[in-house]
Amino acid sequence: MKLTRHTAVAGRFYPADPHALETQLEEWFASAGRSETVRTALIAPHAGYVYSGATAAKAYACSRIPNSVVILCPNHTGEGPRLSIWGRGGWQTPLGDIEIDEALAAKLVATLPDLTPDETAHRYEHAIEVHLPFLRFLNPDVRIVPIVVGPLNSARSLAIGSEMGKVLATEHTRPLLVASTDMSHYVPASVAEQLDRLALGKLSTLDPAGLYQTVSDNGISMCGFIPTVITIQAAIELGATHCHLIEYTNSGVTSGDYDSVVGYAAAYID
Repeated sequence: MKLTRHTAVAGRFYPADPHALETQLEEWFASAGRSETVRTALIAPHAGYVYSGATAAKAYACSRIPNSVVILCPNHTGEGPRLSIWGRGGWQTPLGDIEIDEALAAKLVATLPDLTPDETAHRYEHAIEVHLPFLRFLNPDVRIVPIVVGPLNSARSLAIGSEMGKVLATEHTRPLLVASTDMSHYVPASVAEQLDRLALGKLSTLDPAGLYQTVSDNGISMCGFIPTVITIQAAIELGATHCHLIEYTNSGVTSGDYDSVVGYAAAYID
């Protein structure tokens, strides 16, 4: 029997109706334009589409989506092991199921001793699910490797990134890496931008250790900074030398409330 991860936030974070979802994605990608360049990694937000969907679309629009994508996100639910992978079956989306790249998942599990096959952390976690309609829309044949990341120290995060990059380098067709993260949470927009620019400065120079230290030292509530650190380090292992910030914005642009915002960023690494 096939193991299927059913949608947890369809109808809340994004449209559950396939037609409405496709229409929204079509509008965003028409506005953003499309690139045929395959990037090494993308950084994109995971809030409800009304707040961050257009920003996420700009990240996905800048890359051709290959047939395999490794997505890392933070653990918002607190469930499951510290580093967990959904390694078999498929994930449901309103646009159709997306299969797991089981062969690549097995390689990563064999190489990364901390990476545990587990569904618990994934069942109700939104931070990978909200990315899947973008991937499925742009490449109906895409397969994914979903990884939920809990608290890890800097040294372990960097080591995991290096090990992951070495595995991906052995693939005949290189998978795309995606780090799912929002930036500062529930602070005034001016404070969010000041803090987030510190973190984005380290991202822009491909300094994963510096990103970890900057977020920690300044108390920046960037929820996916550890997945981002791992992704940057993996990208460096794959030969990446450049990061481009596509957009930085915040929830106040939609809500009108600039006293308590969440920051969002889109970037690519190649």
